[in-house]
Amino acid sequence: MRIFPTLWLCAAALFAAAPEPASAGLGVIDRACRQSNRPAATAQMCGCIQQVANSALNRSERRKVARWFKDPHQAQVVRQSDRRSDEVLWQRYRAFGDLAARTCN
Repeated sequence: MRIFPTLWLCAAALFAAAPEPASAGLGVIDRACRQSNRPAATAQMCGCIQQVANSALNRSERRKVARWFKDPHQAQVVRQSDRRSDEVLWQRYRAFGDLAARTCN
């Protein structure tokens, strides 16, 4: 089963190091990103990702996605779920990841 490579590709795109001005304040995504201990998780990168999250995800979605930084398996649970709400969240998360990769890299 090729589940985790997809998740890691999304995560790699989100955390690729690149200088991009960002001052979003500390939102849940920003905090989770900074606490993730990834080398590319700089204040600047995490702030940029937070800004993108603010525009692409609603508050509830941002809180749920922030938890995935600590427990990436939960993203796969949502991805594989048969629930319509999880399918919608996954599609919005993918769109957010794509936008973050383009914006923050």
